[in-house]
Amino acid sequence: MEIKTSIEGVLIYLAMAAYLAAATMFFMRRKRDGFTLFIGGFVFAAVAFVYRWINVDHIPLQNMFEVFLCLGMIVFPLSYFCLRFLRVGGVAADAIIGFITLFPAGFVFDEEPQLLPPALQSHLFLPHVASYMISYMLMAKAAVLAVRQMTSRDECGEAGLVSYETATYKTVRLGFPLLTLGLVLGAVWGKIAWGDYWNWDPKELWSLVSWLIFVFYFHFRFQYRRLFPRVGSALVVAGMAAIVITLLWVNLSRIFPGMHSYAT
Repeated sequence: MEIKTSIEGVLIYLAMAAYLAAATMFFMRRKRDGFTLFIGGFVFAAVAFVYRWINVDHIPLQNMFEVFLCLGMIVFPLSYFCLRFLRVGGVAADAIIGFITLFPAGFVFDEEPQLLPPALQSHLFLPHVASYMISYMLMAKAAVLAVRQMTSRDECGEAGLVSYETATYKTVRLGFPLLTLGLVLGAVWGKIAWGDYWNWDPKELWSLVSWLIFVFYFHFRFQYRRLFPRVGSALVVAGMAAIVITLLWVNLSRIFPGMHSYAT
C-alpha cells in the first residue's frame, strides 16, 4: 500500500473522505448533509479524472488506476439517476461503493502515466470501455440491493421507494443493455484489431459468463419471481461476482494471461 502525494492522489483521498462522510450522514438520516457530501466527493473525483485526462493526453481508461478512478467518479450520477427516475434507494450504500472503488486507485495501483498502446487507439475505445464501466457500477448497486432483499425482513424497502426486489430488477434492467453493448463493441473491435470477433480470451469468456448469468436472471424472474424471489437476487450477486472476476482476476492473473494484459 502506497500513499500518493500527487494532485490526483490528494483529490482521490478527498473524494474518499467525502463519500465515507456522506454514507455516515445517510445512516444518521441527515439526507441533506449526505447529499452535499456525496456531491462533493463526486466533484473531487471528477476533477481528478479531468486532471488525469489532461496529464496523459488521452481518455483515462487504459489501466486499472484509471478504471477505478472512473468507477469512483460515476457512482454519484448513477445513484442520483436511479433515485430520481426509478425510485430506487440505497444511496448510503452507493456512497460506500464509491469509497470502495476509489480505494484501489488511491492505495493499490500505480498512477504512473502510460502511453496509449496502438491496440487501444481506436474510435471504439471510449464507447466500449465506458459502456462497461457504467454497467459495472449499476450491477454493483443491484447486487447490494439484492443482498438487502435476501437479508431483510422488510420487503418494501425505504418509504416512498420501490421494494428491494423491484429495485434490484430495475437497476439490472438499466445496466444490462450497456453490458450487452460493451460485449458487442468488444467483438467488433476484436475483429478489427485481431481479425476475429471471438478469440477465447479469458476476459472475453468471463464477460460472456457475467452476461449469461444476467440473461438467466431475467428468465428466472419472469417465471418464478413470486415463488423464489431470493433465488433471483442470488443470481444478481453471482453475476456481480463474475464481473469482479472479469475486472480483477482476469486482468491481474499471471497464470492465465490474455490479450487484455495491457490493462494491468
